[in-house]
Amino acid sequence: MTETTQRPDPNDKMSTEDYEHLLDKYQYSTKEISAGKMVKGRVIKITPTHVLVDIGLKSEGVIPIEEFTEAADPVKPKPGDEVEAVLEKTDHKEGYFVLSKKSADFEKALDNLEKAFSHQHVVSGRVVERIKNGYTVNVGLPAFLPDSHADIRIVKDPEKLVGQTFKFKVIKFDRKDANAVVSRKLFLIDEREKKRRKVFAHLTKDQRLKGVVKSLTNFGAFVDVGGVEGLLHVSDMSWGKIGHPSELFHVGQEVEVVVLDFNEKSEKISLGAKQLLPDPWSNIAEKYLAGQRITGKVTSLTDFGAFVELEKGVEGLVHISDLSWSRKMIHPKKLLNLGDEVTVNILEVNPTSKRISLGLKQASPHPLEVLKQKYAPGTHIKGKITSITDFGAFLEIEPGIEGLIHISDISWEKVKHPSAKLKVGQEAEAVILNIDVDKQKVSLGIKQLEGDIWEEFFARQRTGDLVNVRIVRIADFGLFVEIMPGIEGVVFLSELDDKKIDNPAEAFKIGEERTAKLIKLNAKDKKISLSFRQAQVDIQKQEYQRYVDSQDDRMTLGDLMKDQLKMFQAPKKAAKKEEANDD
Repeated sequence: MTETTQRPDPNDKMSTEDYEHLLDKYQYSTKEISAGKMVKGRVIKITPTHVLVDIGLKSEGVIPIEEFTEAADPVKPKPGDEVEAVLEKTDHKEGYFVLSKKSADFEKALDNLEKAFSHQHVVSGRVVERIKNGYTVNVGLPAFLPDSHADIRIVKDPEKLVGQTFKFKVIKFDRKDANAVVSRKLFLIDEREKKRRKVFAHLTKDQRLKGVVKSLTNFGAFVDVGGVEGLLHVSDMSWGKIGHPSELFHVGQEVEVVVLDFNEKSEKISLGAKQLLPDPWSNIAEKYLAGQRITGKVTSLTDFGAFVELEKGVEGLVHISDLSWSRKMIHPKKLLNLGDEVTVNILEVNPTSKRISLGLKQASPHPLEVLKQKYAPGTHIKGKITSITDFGAFLEIEPGIEGLIHISDISWEKVKHPSAKLKVGQEAEAVILNIDVDKQKVSLGIKQLEGDIWEEFFARQRTGDLVNVRIVRIADFGLFVEIMPGIEGVVFLSELDDKKIDNPAEAFKIGEERTAKLIKLNAKDKKISLSFRQAQVDIQKQEYQRYVDSQDDRMTLGDLMKDQLKMFQAPKKAAKKEEANDD
């Protein structure tokens, strides 16, 4: 049966409100039959599985709850929130409209991506999962984020990005295939550039800034000062000495720094922290004076000495030569340890070069001063031979103190090399001859333990005595002869023989033994002169006297003279006979 349509009575009056109501009902019915259209509504109820939305029709719309929680920007809906969705279908059985926020988001995402790609805008998205060579990002639809565009720097832990929401730039887009490639790196570069321009536009030297420590290295700390990182070098962290930046700073720490220098072109900013505090060297000459004794802490040990911290930012050097009174150079590590508290003497202060020279040995009495008070010359001591040289041997008197036994003081006999009499490690007894503090020398002697044989010799011998000697050295001017072990004398050319001898080496041999006469004795200078020639004359006289003493008392004077004449003629005849044989 066909329904007749009644025309409205022109006399019936219709209010404006009634007309609008009828118009709305008409529009609603039009929407109800237009699936796939975008609708707007307001959340009226939330269930564990769906969100009920009033879209202004005779029935409510429903949206699955996961379309809110799994969106690019996950949100928890609440009553009163406005939402956009696509009308997918009408569920006549249940009596409500099935809506899709996801489809609406997809369409909006396509529009947003297209605008962002065309106009270099930024889109927001959540990293969903890690895939080969990159990530899947939900930007309203799945987009690809290559590894090379995930960050400005290489991402050390890629899994950390998953689940996080970031902003991206669209570098590729195809609306037909709904295919998009995004870059977080380009977004970060743009942001950094904006911050860089902003920072450098207001940057000045000596400017104080607040920043956050972003990373630490062996040489310093990188500090973010408003989106741009500056380097706080380890040398500008503290006036005092530090081993590593981590001793003063940690990542995430808020710090105050001062701008030392900057270069916008190279994007470098040099920062300082110690410059915020007074320079301890500014009045150094007033605080530390030469000769002053002070306590400090060992902060560094090198091959050439030890650095000692007198106060934060002020260090002095104890040179290796000023560590110990020992004549041997001892490595600082054998005497000191890092962190040791030591008392030192200030030797020199140079404020210009910021150098202080310190002395460790000067802070204690010289060991030889103490030794001199303890041992007088002539004292007998015992110790070990520590080393042997060509000129003598060193004997340890006390720990760290050695004395020299010169080769001439080892024995009264002639010693060619100290090793002939002494060995390293050997226990030996010696006499202290002299202690010279200024020259830092201790002279020792071993031969002096036997007494002075020169004194005994000069007390026992007289000029004119005949002695048996052995030739030990030959010189141009004569011969050196050993009278007894340790005592030598010289026989000059004129005293070698009655005949003239120009070259002693042709007439005498080393080791040859002879009888000599003492003709000069100098006890003060310990010098002795001898004569072979005069000794021969004396020997002949002695032989003649013995001969005379052995003859009968009845011999006349003429007999004696005759015998004496024969004695002098006999050598001459023998000489002529030798010459004849030579011819």
